[in-house]
Amino acid sequence: MAASVTIALDAMGGDHGPSVVVPGAAIALVRHPDTRFLIVGNAASIEPLLEQHPALAEKSEILHTDVAVAMDAKPSQALRKGRWHSSMWLGLEAVRDGRADATVSAGNTGALMAMAKFCLKTIAGVDRPAIAVIWPTVESECIVLDVGANVGADARQLVEFALMGAAMGRALFGVERPTVGLLNIGVEEVKGVDEIKAAAATLKNAPLPIIFRGFVEGDEIGHGAADVVVTDGFTGNIALKTAEGTAKQIGEYLRAAMGRSLLARIGAILAQGAFRALKEKMDPRQLNGGIFLGLNGIVVKSHGGTDATGFASAVDLAYDIASSGVVKRLAADIARFHAELELDGVA
Repeated sequence: MAASVTIALDAMGGDHGPSVVVPGAAIALVRHPDTRFLIVGNAASIEPLLEQHPALAEKSEILHTDVAVAMDAKPSQALRKGRWHSSMWLGLEAVRDGRADATVSAGNTGALMAMAKFCLKTIAGVDRPAIAVIWPTVESECIVLDVGANVGADARQLVEFALMGAAMGRALFGVERPTVGLLNIGVEEVKGVDEIKAAAATLKNAPLPIIFRGFVEGDEIGHGAADVVVTDGFTGNIALKTAEGTAKQIGEYLRAAMGRSLLARIGAILAQGAFRALKEKMDPRQLNGGIFLGLNGIVVKSHGGTDATGFASAVDLAYDIASSGVVKRLAADIARFHAELELDGVA
């Protein structure tokens, strides 16, 4: 692990800007005291908040800009008008130029992806980057990708997503050959669209550094059916939002049930330790942050409406990925796969 990790923060991104980014960074610094921060944004807004966190101020540098990418800006518009000056672009530029090991932004997802691809470029052999997230399971966690970068994906891209997710799994889970599954409407080989079937055939027969588990249905993700679950961004984003909504729904059910009667309230008091553990497990803020895999640099997207606790989780993810050499390992895996199998023939 490197002696120090520098993370650039887009302080103006998201719904709350510096009021969440700065205290979020302070929380992350407690967990990773060897981190340094390049906080990009309006200095007049950032400095008063930094004064409230002296330890963070000692480890931070402010890169001033008063230009921010609007949350509703079209990616093409943001790329055209936000380059060179916006807080989002300057954070990416810091990664490209080696002044930061990673960048974290809660800003416009489409704009961040467009700028990241333009600024950092994709790894040789990668057709499209994918957004990967950590997904809680009954026993532990798994990686799911893509959850929103690409509306669709062909067989070649799904295989590349599998390699990207596996590289991330090796880094975060310490498993040399992660298990990989393809999200599908059934586990039978005859089910699914042609792209998924073709990707499955490649993953099953190719000498890849993975263990292919076959098809995975949506209800199996949370049971830990595989270390890495692969799908296209359209399906993955729907699955992610559905899971988040279901977690909130269950929480509302529990709160209503525990307050329904005196006996229920007494039971809730007696079981408050168990409920606290359940709440923490189901809290999406604890696993906030998606990484753009497939780029020549580390870019983490935080949820735009998260609070300081959630933003700190996104910084944690950036720190873990930056410390583990994922980008270098991923580039080697992709190059090896293309050289051995001539992936261009799979589409």
